[in-house]
Formats: sequence, C-alpha cells, structure tokens
Amino acid sequence: MDVPARAVTLEAVREAATRIYPVARRTPMIRLDPIGRGEPEIFLKLEIFQPIGSFKLRGAVNAVAKLPASALADGVWTVSAGNAAQGVALAAREAGAKASVLVMDTAPATKIANIERLGATIHRATYDECWKTVEEHRSDRMVGRFIHPFDDDDFICGNGTTALEILDDVPDVDAVIASIGGGGLLAGIGCVMRALKPDAKVYAAEPETAAPLAASLAAGRPVRFDAWQASFVDGAGGRSVLPTMWPLLRNAVDHSIVVSLADTTAAMRLAAEQCHIIAEGAGACAMAAALSPLVRHAGHKRIVVVVSGGNIDLSRFTSLVTA
Repeated sequence: MDVPARAVTLEAVREAATRIYPVARRTPMIRLDPIGRGEPEIFLKLEIFQPIGSFKLRGAVNAVAKLPASALADGVWTVSAGNAAQGVALAAREAGAKASVLVMDTAPATKIANIERLGATIHRATYDECWKTVEEHRSDRMVGRFIHPFDDDDFICGNGTTALEILDDVPDVDAVIASIGGGGLLAGIGCVMRALKPDAKVYAAEPETAAPLAASLAAGRPVRFDAWQASFVDGAGGRSVLPTMWPLLRNAVDHSIVVSLADTTAAMRLAAEQCHIIAEGAGACAMAAALSPLVRHAGHKRIVVVVSGGNIDLSRFTSLVTA
C-alpha cells in the first residue's frame, strides 16, 4: 500500500511543546540504584505523574489543540485500552468539547473509572473490534472527529516532547527505552533522538505475548503477531505493526527487546520496592528491557527508561508483585 508522507519533525515536536504544558506536566526523572559494578546508570522518566497517569496526555492535548473550532462541534472520539481515552477525554474537556471512547474489553477497571470521571462517554467493544478500528481509522459506532491513539502526526509530535525533556535532564544519555503498543511514543522519541542525539540507541520493549515490532524488524516489513495473547501488559503489544507506522518505527528504533511476563512482574516489584512507584505493565516492560542482558551488556553508560504509565487496578498490582 502507498504510505503518505508524515509530518513528524523536530520542529513539529518543538511546536507541540508550546501547546501541551497548560494541561500536561514536565515529569520527573529519578535514578535507580546501581545494579552492579561496571553496570550502566539507569534513569526512570516517570510519565506516571501526568494528570492521567500516562504519557498519552501529551499527544492527546497536542492533537486536540490543533483542531479548529468547527472540528470540535460534534465532539472527538478515540479507541483505546484506557490511557489514550483518558488523554483525549481530558484534552477535550479543557477545549470545551465532548468526548467519547471505544474502549477495549481488556481495559482495567481503574482506567474505565478514570475515563468516566473525566466526562467521556464509553462504548465498550472487543479487542478485535478496537484493533480493526485502529487499522481502518474509522468506526460506524462513533460520531465526531477521530483522534487516533498513535497513528496521527500531531499525537506523535506531542509524545515526542518526552524526549526533549529527557535530553534536558540527561544530556549524555546513550540509550532510551520505551514500550510499544502502536508506536506513537517511540516514533516521537525517535524523531527527536535522531535529530539531536543520533549516536544514542532507541530500544522498543514488547511483552513475549505480543511482539509484532520484533517480528517486523526481523522480517524487514510490517507483520502480524499470530501468537498474540492478552495479558496484564495491556498498554503495550499490539496484534501488528500498521503499514503506515512502519516507516517511522523502522527509522526510530534500533532494536526491539522482547521480555517475559515474569521479568515484567519483577520490574514492577523493583519499582515499588526501590522507587516507591506503581508502574503498570507497559511501563514495567520497558524497565525489564533495560535490565535485560542484551541492554545491560551493550556498553551503554546512561540509559533512560520511559515508565509510560501507572494505571493498573491495585488489586491486580498487588497480586502480581506478591505472587
């Protein structure tokens, strides 16, 4: 298929930074205790402290803020496992527009409750229906302007502001790791890193149950992940890499680290015990990748891990970290 030219540039990310901060926050960076002698320093970029508990607010605010008033008249909608829905709901509320969401049935109760608290109308759907909507950019059930949760240049550029902050706080970073669902976070980060820190590596992190980017990088083309399974890592790991996202991800990502669910759980426990933070599965997946031998022994000095979100049911979190 023909893939349209994208408008994801360093200049567009910098412009997004002029729009998002009335709603989004500049999030803190903390350092993990050294893992061992001669090991790289690992810093955690805590997107869990966004007002919605996820980086998705950055992209949502930028995408909604760029819409003319006429486009907001019938409201906006998105499709989501929970975090993009919260971002679009808050961005729409701040813009004085209605919001509705097609929400995957895998979304945890805490995300559903937060979407409702932000005033969005919820339409529940199966994972398959939601992924079809992601692929086709449309749904007959929804009304208003569609805000794609990742395959949207304005959304991607909003996400890219994360990398601007990373470079401010750790200018000598030589590796950045983030989990991947659809790729909107990594595409934005990769755009900035390639422009301002081209020698730094950019790693994706995927759960073993849903790793289409690793398969796509190995095949040299976007592919589906036929062994896909639902898991507690609901914010990462799609069924496929969208052909429209492939050129961005191919250029943005050096390697995709596939981690086990057990290692992801261990990373959640480490974040709670050492840093006193709650990381949802997707955020912990990136931590697990940073702690993997492949990354730890790659010769890096300073690694930044984007802890992308902290929205997980407390009962589920407790059962996972105490198992």
